[in-house]
Amino acid sequence: MGYTRNKILIQGLRRAGVEVVECHVKLWSGIQDRVNAASGGWFHTKFILRVISVYFQLLRKYRHIGEYDVMVVGYPGQLDVYLARLLSWLRRKPLVLDILMSIYLVCKERGLDKISPLTIWGLRQVEWLACRLPDLLIIEGPEYRDWFINEHKLDESRFGYVPLGADDDVFCPVEITHLDNEYFTVLYHGSFLPSHGVNTIIEAAKLLHEEKDVVFHLLGKGPEKDLALILVEKYGLENVQFLGFVPEGELLLRLSQADICLGVFGSTPQAQMTMQNKIFETLAMGKAIISSDSSAIRSALIHGEHIYLIPREDPNALADAIRKLKGDKALRRRLASNAYQIYHERFSIVNIGKIFAHHLTELTHKD
Repeated sequence: MGYTRNKILIQGLRRAGVEVVECHVKLWSGIQDRVNAASGGWFHTKFILRVISVYFQLLRKYRHIGEYDVMVVGYPGQLDVYLARLLSWLRRKPLVLDILMSIYLVCKERGLDKISPLTIWGLRQVEWLACRLPDLLIIEGPEYRDWFINEHKLDESRFGYVPLGADDDVFCPVEITHLDNEYFTVLYHGSFLPSHGVNTIIEAAKLLHEEKDVVFHLLGKGPEKDLALILVEKYGLENVQFLGFVPEGELLLRLSQADICLGVFGSTPQAQMTMQNKIFETLAMGKAIISSDSSAIRSALIHGEHIYLIPREDPNALADAIRKLKGDKALRRRLASNAYQIYHERFSIVNIGKIFAHHLTELTHKD
């Protein structure tokens, strides 16, 4: 339940008046733990014993749960849905899986198919069946739904939509008491993944290196960070600072102080089918944001009104967009104000809870 997505859905349901009983036992110790498993660690005796132990603990917890109307498996639940289906069948209750994203596609985009092709093949088969077990699959939007339909041969009627959103108890406007106006700050925060296209940010920074008042702050870590560091060193860029993983309080402060925030710029399928957490978090904080264009984003936001969109993997377009917003303070203010407004109109925890509760109510009232 450590995923932000799961926290948002649980909070949203509770605010919508739904009683939520959590039944969870921690299996993973972090992202690297999951990567190690997907790279072939599934087959190690130690991992298999850990899974058996966790499932045993989970069953013990489940025994003490009283009556419920519907069982929901949170993300990523492609492996957990097998046990959940058995338990929900025994109690004759409907089952919902918040599938959100394909773990098979995520692992493939990270290049894990080259490390352990058998594991990736197995993940695809596991996910294929996992998509057929629940009574309802929850997805972020039609773009990713269409990918699942084409990849796993599913029927459109199996899906319901719930936006990704952000934890707006955390990501909300922060009053800025000390602001350094000497520099125009462009900020990226998140995982350094292929889908996020951090190399495009570095190339744009190279194009802007003569503009000494523009600085790039990159927060976070991930598999593409080493490549980004190599590029910065290769180009001798002094306008790029890697700040690593920072505590929540510092992250909020830096987001608030940034003049522009950045979304994603990669061209992988994953990048084009979703609106990433960082975009929703920036909207919730009322900040001007630049990101790459996609039908997923355009279905929710309007270019030039809520967000500034550019072509994918285009450093020149990103550099030009930064120059434009730097020189147009009124545009930055309008983007920021409209971003905050549309977030709270459509994507807040309260709204997400209402949408999800509606899906669950419909499911439980089916004949």
